[in-house]
Amino acid sequence: MPATSAPGSVTPSSVPRPKDDFQEELVIRPLHSGDIYASFQFRTLWETDFMKGNKVSHYRLFPKSLGQVISKFSVRELHISFTQGYWRTMQWGQPFLPSPPGAELWVWFQDTVTDVDGMWKELTNVLSGIFCASLNFIDSTNTVQPSASFKPLGIGNVTDHRFLRYATLPREIVCTENLTPWKKLLPCGSKAGLAILLKSEKLFHSSFHSQAVHIRPVCQDQDCKTTSWELRQTLNVIFDLHTSGQGKREWSLFKMFSRTLTEACPLASSSKVYIDITDDPQGDQFELTPATPLLSQAVVMGDRRTFSVYDLTQQITFGTMRSLNLLIRWKSRPQQAACHMLRPLLHAERYVAGYGLQTGEIHTLMYNNHPYRSFPVLLLDSVPWYLRLYIHTLTVTSKGKENTPSYIHYQPSKDRVRPHLLEMLVQLPPNSVTEVTVQFERALLKWTEYTPDPNHGFYVGSSVISSLVPSIVAMDTNSSQERPLFSNFFPCKEESSYFVRIYTEPLLVNLPTPDFSMPYNVICLTCTVVAVGYGSLYNLLTRSFQIEEPSPGLAKRIANIIRKMRGVPPL
Repeated sequence: MPATSAPGSVTPSSVPRPKDDFQEELVIRPLHSGDIYASFQFRTLWETDFMKGNKVSHYRLFPKSLGQVISKFSVRELHISFTQGYWRTMQWGQPFLPSPPGAELWVWFQDTVTDVDGMWKELTNVLSGIFCASLNFIDSTNTVQPSASFKPLGIGNVTDHRFLRYATLPREIVCTENLTPWKKLLPCGSKAGLAILLKSEKLFHSSFHSQAVHIRPVCQDQDCKTTSWELRQTLNVIFDLHTSGQGKREWSLFKMFSRTLTEACPLASSSKVYIDITDDPQGDQFELTPATPLLSQAVVMGDRRTFSVYDLTQQITFGTMRSLNLLIRWKSRPQQAACHMLRPLLHAERYVAGYGLQTGEIHTLMYNNHPYRSFPVLLLDSVPWYLRLYIHTLTVTSKGKENTPSYIHYQPSKDRVRPHLLEMLVQLPPNSVTEVTVQFERALLKWTEYTPDPNHGFYVGSSVISSLVPSIVAMDTNSSQERPLFSNFFPCKEESSYFVRIYTEPLLVNLPTPDFSMPYNVICLTCTVVAVGYGSLYNLLTRSFQIEEPSPGLAKRIANIIRKMRGVPPL
């Protein structure tokens, strides 16, 4: 039924425009290792509904390319990340949003989708074009359906894992061609706001770089009477700015990004820069210039942190020069006691053991550094089919004793069809190291299945560990309360714990590799023999031989000329 308009109103725009909102944040944290952690958060909220099949034609802040993807492929949640480098948890602490090295993609589809695998294949091809990545190499051989590890982060309590797909490409290389389309999804692009700091030659000249896109439905209020679609774009980078020599450490926006802030994004309702000063609230160790009277406290990863806040929507923030270049200058060399950093409560490592190219063993170490509390963790391992796991050799030990998992889900692989999937719930005792080991056998691939550089090795994706870790302070469970973006991504339902997801290192495994130079040697030897043998035989069969008389000497030729002049026959 067409909408009726009030008398005297303008009918062409009688339908109200969807409500949307855009916020941007930058968090800078000086690390104890001398590095600088910078985290960008861009959030776009759009009060619309793609799930009811309504055709959306008007886009203002939300990127149209992603909106069409959500609508066409019936996507309920989409999470994609591109990471260069490995996050060193013991040196840098826990990141705001974790991600494994390479590319990671996991998607929840709506329950109305009948052919999930077909929709997944089309979606990866489309996302490959949008982000200029190799996501088209995602197929059934590296895709799994986790049963418990990846629950929806938005509204809805979907438990049917048939509509979930998860895949990683640990060898994916992140470059400028991936950053450029990521920046084009922002309402202001890279022309204004915090995005002007995203200079590719500076970002990729760093120790760690990760960019991600998260799309999910969220509640607008505490009662969840209205819902919105949230697009969150995050970028995390670690700069190594520690200068040796005179014991001097300092950094600034210009030193990190070769640019300064001049204005906020005109379309942003909130644009702020947070400087973590928790380790130096009185300003005894370093000096922050320009100073700001605005302070904020937030509970991040179970700890209460203090931040200096710079509001870019206020013109007074930029001063008379209309430019903001934040500078931290250390007053003295930090002492060893001050540089001591609390160890993360949850940490994990993984490596390959064994010798030869036939069998091996995968070791996963999970550290619980809490002094007196134990907590469960959910471990997910996706192993390629060419590493044939001996699941009967699976062992879990803690403090030298066997630790029986309370839940195990294992899906065996099929050669050239699907990978191994192993999920288990393990209780980590306090102040302990839990080791998970499993033996495997290397398969012999077909010669067409090897990569162009087979001697480099084959990558195995990172293990995923999810857990509710005990919190030092009470967590905020009110999702409708206004909080910084970096502290409200994972939903929190308990005050005594917070959700943590960590990734281990990817594995590099050597497989039995044939000598690919042998065919070249055989071709060269065969061609030489054929050229010499067949060429000689061909010359003998096709040439015509004639007997030629020797040419007469000079005296004889002169005599024949004289005889010819006299009319006498030649000699």
